[in-house]
Amino acid sequence: MDFTLNEDQQAFQDTARAFAREQMAPYAADWDENKIFSKEFYAKAGELGFCGLYTPEHAGGMNLTRLDSAIVLEELAAGCTSTAAFISIHNMATWMIAQWGKESTIEQWCGDLTQGKKLASYCLTESGAGSDAGSLRSTAKKQGQQYLLNGSKMFISGAGDTDVLVVMARTGTQEEGSAGISAFAIPAQLDGIHYGKNEAKMGWNSQPTRAISFENVLVDQDSLLGQEGEGFKIAMRGLDGGRINIATCSIGAAQACINHSQKYMLERQQFGKPLAAFQALQFKLADMLTELIAARQMVRLAASKLDADDVDKSTYCAMAKRFATDAGFNICNDAMQLHGGYGYLKEYPLERFMRDARVHQILEGTNEIMRVITARRLFEVGAPEALR
Repeated sequence: MDFTLNEDQQAFQDTARAFAREQMAPYAADWDENKIFSKEFYAKAGELGFCGLYTPEHAGGMNLTRLDSAIVLEELAAGCTSTAAFISIHNMATWMIAQWGKESTIEQWCGDLTQGKKLASYCLTESGAGSDAGSLRSTAKKQGQQYLLNGSKMFISGAGDTDVLVVMARTGTQEEGSAGISAFAIPAQLDGIHYGKNEAKMGWNSQPTRAISFENVLVDQDSLLGQEGEGFKIAMRGLDGGRINIATCSIGAAQACINHSQKYMLERQQFGKPLAAFQALQFKLADMLTELIAARQMVRLAASKLDADDVDKSTYCAMAKRFATDAGFNICNDAMQLHGGYGYLKEYPLERFMRDARVHQILEGTNEIMRVITARRLFEVGAPEALR
């Protein structure tokens, strides 16, 4: 068991770190303050392959492992957590199209998506179907060679500014539950698609969040991903990786906050000596680093389980998402505290990292649902020995 990054992984990390330092960190405050969703930036990210990290090569992607992708996303999140989080969502939606789309659908979308020339949104959540996603009510009724799509979605990242929507809708009856859900990749500007206002949010301001309504939207049957009734399975497959992605974005934010805190504690003087000379503050930063290292290794373990298609991959992804997003937020919050009043100022990036990291405990399945997934597996026969 070797925890050292191999030569390729080190190269991915170095490239992503330099890109984040040069193309993200200098602009992050402006993107946050002015709610700028920079399509020019995503095109630059696409040139380095960051918009198709684990999308297969035949669809234009880099075909990286989930572990390698997590290493890249962590570095990007240290530059701008909100923007890196959207890159992670775009990667998930692009991978879904490449994995389950028909050849014509892959040709239509994936080349531009992996290059960052076009962008994707993932549309699962509804106003009445959040944690209980299997109860969603948007419908797609077959009409000849098309589907008639009606319903609405909530909290959709990028909505109104992206080019393709990966939409989960009900092709079966409500009584069928999750078995009646199908997935579609549809152009974002079809007639009958309407977007709500860009929500005013605590964080994640560099990406828009809107509601979407579908009113008698005619969708070509070739837009179906996989087979009818496979949509919920596709959604959950995507979310295993999505949970790793969002967890590693929390790790990147936490790492950036520790970096800032270490530097600040060496420079800031109180009572005639630097903050770094006070043992209580030394212990605080030491605990933050310990939590960060533990969270990072847990995320990378879960990514390795997903790469290996381990039977318990979903449980490991849920545990890693819960632990890393909780730890990441706490580290960002503690870093603000170490900076005192300066940490509360927008002149410093601490409060932005904290605001952006907070939502990671809610999306891609709330951390309470992550506990449900873990506990459900834990009480199966032999689980305590299997989950080690």
